Amino acid sequence: MSPGARSTADVAGLVVRWQRTHGRNQLPWQNTRGPYRVWLSEIMLQQTQVSVVLDYYPRFLARFPDVRALAEADLDDVLALWSGLGYYSRARNLHRGAQEIVARFGGAFPPTAEALQTLPGIGRSTAAAIASFCFGERVAILDGNVKRVLTRTLGFGDDLAVAANERALWAKAEELLPRDDLAEAMPRYTQGLMDIGATVCLPRNPSCLICPLQTVCVATREGRPEAYPVKSRKLKRSAQSLWLLRAHTADGSVWLQKRPTPGVWAGLYCLPLFDSREALEDALPPKARRGLRDAEPFVHMLTHKDLHLHPVEAALPAGDWRAGQEGGWFSPAQWPQLGLPAPVRRLLSA
Repeated sequence: MSPGARSTADVAGLVVRWQRTHGRNQLPWQNTRGPYRVWLSEIMLQQTQVSVVLDYYPRFLARFPDVRALAEADLDDVLALWSGLGYYSRARNLHRGAQEIVARFGGAFPPTAEALQTLPGIGRSTAAAIASFCFGERVAILDGNVKRVLTRTLGFGDDLAVAANERALWAKAEELLPRDDLAEAMPRYTQGLMDIGATVCLPRNPSCLICPLQTVCVATREGRPEAYPVKSRKLKRSAQSLWLLRAHTADGSVWLQKRPTPGVWAGLYCLPLFDSREALEDALPPKARRGLRDAEPFVHMLTHKDLHLHPVEAALPAGDWRAGQEGGWFSPAQWPQLGLPAPVRRLLSA
């Protein structure tokens, strides 16, 4: 057996054995082969910390316990439960994906990563995670944490901003996969890589001394784990200023309208948005402009954009009022049940 083959066997075995005794094994979406629950957790965990998902996951399952319940739900109900979790395209894709699973596969999840990738919102790594956890398929995941673990372990220093280099890392990830007892080994290996990346092989100050891969890790041997992974091209952050009109009636009802798709907060109910305070004033009846009250502006950060939000409050009489789009008055008992962007929910709650 060549040294490379021994290393491949070592990585899989080390990760599987470590996960069995030291990995995370008590999360609510673990210890199940049910693809619906695994799929839901994988989508929720994209760009979101485990501690946050632990709050949303059980509530979502209680309302939509299986894929058919989700498929038959109204999108507004799905977005309402997702409200505050962010990245709302995930919720829209979950809903569409559930409908396609029912329509195309009779409500049963396809058992291969290749087929799972045909569903909305499921990329290569997410499809592999579901197929590995639920069906024991020998497929590699490569999310951000796993890229960090593998590039450090392999000493893979090529720039991942280059597509060919990322494809090369995918190929290496596939070489490292377990080869025996896949029904047991693949879920543990996949979970183990996630656990190492989330709890040990951190971006800064990794805990190399307790890492199960330290004996085979090139970055540890070099003494420079933070040099990996290499990715030169970074998306530039942008900024946008928006004015939010908090129009309300004497009984506390607020005017909300559904955001268009595509766009920021697409499909969610929102306070009317304007690019300037002048545009906001122009949308109001003349009498209402005299009583405007500006609240403290604040910044809400999206993935690659900072939104500088300027809330403006206006008291309006009840009745049909439109700010260029369809909308309606929602009472204090109604609006908490809607899908709302997190900053809008905070404004209304305050």
